[in-house]
Formats: sequence, C-alpha cells, structure tokens
Amino acid sequence: MSDTGQEHYEAVVVGAGPGGAAAAATLANYGVETLVLERGVEAGSKNVSGGLIYAEESAPYTIDDLFPGFREEAAERPITEYFLHNVAGRDVKTFDLTDLHEHDTEWSDAVLRRKMDSWLAERVHEKTRETGGGLLSGVRVNGLLRENGRIVGVTCDELDPITADIVVAADGVNSELARDAGLMNWEHPEQWFQGVKAVVDVPGDVITERFGVGEGEGVAHLFSGDLFQDVRGGGFLYTNQESLSIGTVFHLDSLVAEQAEPHELLNGLLTHPLLAEWLGDDYTEIEYSAKLVPDSKKVALREPHKDRLVVVGDAAGQMQAQGPIIKGMNHAVSAGALAAEAFAEAKSRNSPETAGELYAQKLRAEGVMQKLRPRGYDAVSAVGERGAVANLTDSLLTSPVGRIGVRLLGGQLERLYNTPALSMMVPDTRTPYVTLPTIIAEELGTPVTDENTVEPPSLEERIGDLTYDTDIGNPHIRLRDNSFEASGAAVTACPVSAVDFGGGCYREETMQTNGHEERVVSLDTQPCVECGTCAIVADTEWNHPRGGKGVEFTQG
Repeated sequence: MSDTGQEHYEAVVVGAGPGGAAAAATLANYGVETLVLERGVEAGSKNVSGGLIYAEESAPYTIDDLFPGFREEAAERPITEYFLHNVAGRDVKTFDLTDLHEHDTEWSDAVLRRKMDSWLAERVHEKTRETGGGLLSGVRVNGLLRENGRIVGVTCDELDPITADIVVAADGVNSELARDAGLMNWEHPEQWFQGVKAVVDVPGDVITERFGVGEGEGVAHLFSGDLFQDVRGGGFLYTNQESLSIGTVFHLDSLVAEQAEPHELLNGLLTHPLLAEWLGDDYTEIEYSAKLVPDSKKVALREPHKDRLVVVGDAAGQMQAQGPIIKGMNHAVSAGALAAEAFAEAKSRNSPETAGELYAQKLRAEGVMQKLRPRGYDAVSAVGERGAVANLTDSLLTSPVGRIGVRLLGGQLERLYNTPALSMMVPDTRTPYVTLPTIIAEELGTPVTDENTVEPPSLEERIGDLTYDTDIGNPHIRLRDNSFEASGAAVTACPVSAVDFGGGCYREETMQTNGHEERVVSLDTQPCVECGTCAIVADTEWNHPRGGKGVEFTQG
C-alpha cells in the first residue's frame, strides 16, 4: 500500500501486447514487483496487426530472446520470400524484395494477435506473479493518477486508483495515457495510416501448394499501383498456418481526400485477377478488422516519458512504415524491454525518477530512434513532399520521357527497390504508391489472364460476423459537432461505415431547419471496431469502452 492508502506496485504495465509483455517480463527478470492491466477479455482480443513480426540482428532485444519457444508456439509461418506487385489494371510487374526484407533480419514470422498475445500473457502472468504482481484482464485504465501535479499512478474503470514507481503505457495506438500526459494528440490526419484486414480460411496444405512454399514456410506479397482509387498506400497478403491475412494500409489524409471507403478498397484487392490463383473459388472470410497505424517518421516520440510514465510501442508512435518496410511489433519489444532495463538501472542508483530520461537515451544509443525517424527522410521530405515538387515529379514520370526512363532502367529497378537506404527516404506522396508502380506495370508488366471469382461479404455481413459485448447506455464515443462539415469525413473513412449504409457507426442524414436542409451526421457505436479513425477525422470525444466491453477479435 502507498502512503495514501492506495494500492501500490513498483511497476504498472498498461496493455499486454508485445511491448507490454516485453516490459513486464524484463521487469520481472530484474525482480521488480509488476502488475499488468489489460482491457480485453483476454490479451489479443482488442489487438489487430497486419501480421509480420521481425527479429532484427541489430536489435537489443527480440521476442524469442525474452520468451523461449515463441516461434514454435505463438507464431504462424516463418516468412522466407517477399514480393512487391506493381499493378496497372490487369498488367503486373513483380519485384522480388527478399534482399530488402532480410537486411538486418534474423527471422520474420507471420502472426495472429489473439493467438500470439494470449500466449505471451500466460508467460507474463507466471513471471510477474513470482515478484508479487500478476496480470489482470478486463480492466480499462482510463487515465493517470497525479499528486501535486505529477504522475504517480493510474486510474481505472473497474479498480481503485493504483500508484507505482513507474507506469509503462503500452496501451496501443489509441493510448489514453499518452494523450492524458500531453505526449500525443490526434489533430493531424497526415500523421496516421489506417489498416483494414480480412483473415481468410485456407487449409495449410492448400497454402503450401498454391504459394509454392515448403512445409512450414511462408511468403509475403505486397501490392501498389492503380487498384486503390488513387489513395496513397498499398495492400498485403501474408500466409498463416491455416489462413491468409489480406489487407490494405493507407495514409489517412489521402483516404479522406479521395472519399474512399476502406472496405471497398480491400474488396478491390480481394477481387483482383492476380489473387485468383491464391484464393481459388471457395472464399471464406473468418474475420474483418481495422486499426490506426502511427507514422513513426512524423510522430515517434523522441522523449517518450513524463514524470513516472514511459510510453512504448504504438502508444509512442513507434511504428516504422517506410515504403515496403512495415515494422512495429519488434520495435515495441525493444522499447518495452529497454524501458524496463532503464527503470532497473535507475532504481539501483536510488533515482527511479530518472528512468524515463534513461529510457530515451537507450532508444537513441541502440539505434531504435534512427530506424523510426531516419534523418534521410527528414531531408528528402522537406523538399519532396511539397505539393509543387510532388506534382512535377508525377508529371515527369507520366511523360514520354519518364516512361522511356522506366523502360531503360528495367532490371535495375528491382535492385533499387532492394536498397535499404532508399526505402527509408520514400516520400509520402502519390509518386511511390500510385504513379511510379502504375507506370512500371504499364511499361514492364505482363497481363494476368486468370479470372477472379471471389465475392467478398457485404459490410453488413462482416459486422454481423464480429463478436461484441455492447456497453449499453455507456457509448465510448460522442459527437461534439454533428454537422457534416465537422464530422462528415467519418461516413466514408470509418471502416464499418459507408455512404447509404444504415448499419454502420456513422451515417449521413438531412434535417429540415427553418425551411433549410442541413446535412448532419449521426453516430451508433455498437458496430465500432475501436480503430480510432473517427477521433482524427470527426469532431468527437473518443475513449475506449470499459474493460471487456465492445468488439472482441478472435484472430486479430
């Protein structure tokens, strides 16, 4: 107990994803009394990921170092091949990007978050119980506890306030703790991506045959070009043991600007002729999901700490999305373990209050921050992302001279795409996501002759197949301004909403006011998948549902 009579632990870790698990396990290894609080009914039930976790050779920690047996018990297939498909209509030019993805890579595995996180949570619970703590699920941490203006613990919906010598916020991309501390905000759509995913049922032996991989091996396919309605981003397909993870990731500001609907963009990938040979004629979708993804190049916190609070993983913007390289969970693992290491060192010096500053130093010293916020990107983006420069680049590429250049480069393009330094400098413009891959496919590609017979489920069916425990009478999102001007972007950007669809979260309506028609937006949080999109594109008051309430993912 603390001096104030409140329950006290040396460390409180909020969130049992890979970052929180790494932090908790490392704290326990140092003998630190650690309590882990997870808002889902089970770890992983609230989490979504595209699906690849890396172990980098240069990383200070890897998930299998901290949790022996991880790859055998918690992962799906090891990924041994990586391909990028440049698409223009039916024309496709494929590059082998295995060299790029294997740069600084010890191994890479496909994962499904429910399976992975729940396995990690069992080990974390065992470890933390040995030091007087443990893991509690179904508990939503709703804010930071302060004394004399300084952070000293956390407040919860289901428990009395808890004090701690260190609080590790590993509560995901929609972190309420990072926002409460003033470290993160949701004001700029250009700082975020939105990912939407379908998990598709395919037997393991069929995957081996259709993808031409060995037993126990897998492959990653990425997609860019003109198949996504000019939205900046791309698609992915990863092979699991008995399923496929297929999805799209787009810059949120581009999604809003094009008024594109996420589920339709996903369907555009699922129904493309290129996927016909992999999906076959019997398409069964297991789960539809979505999440926000921070763009670390813009938002990764250089000083992810305040008072006794340290922030790790998506909550700290630690998601590396640079061209065809998308890495997040591995950085969360490194950050979580480094935060724990910093606290243990600070405690041994009788100055636990210096843990946050030491954690930030370790992120820099271990090279994590350089990966998340590469200096090369800062230099290129300062010029390359200016509207006039980006438009000029696109105009040049689409001109006869530009097309001749693409043809002349030919086989050199694959080598350039495999250059790690170049991938870290990809600007966030239409050029690398839409214009260039489309021209590559048009000039160098060959037509796909297969016919795709896939009929994706409707949005209504996808929502209906999800599991919800609705917190009746306690909506976790409230519209502050229901005018279409303030909140109308959510009608198309929300992954479970759409124009003329009455079963989603956001719906456009017309109201008669003093003889004038007014476009307004209504909200129903029941179908919400808790991605956080509307918190950025609409004028809302956004929080997570109470512990165990809301959507429950079975795959993630």
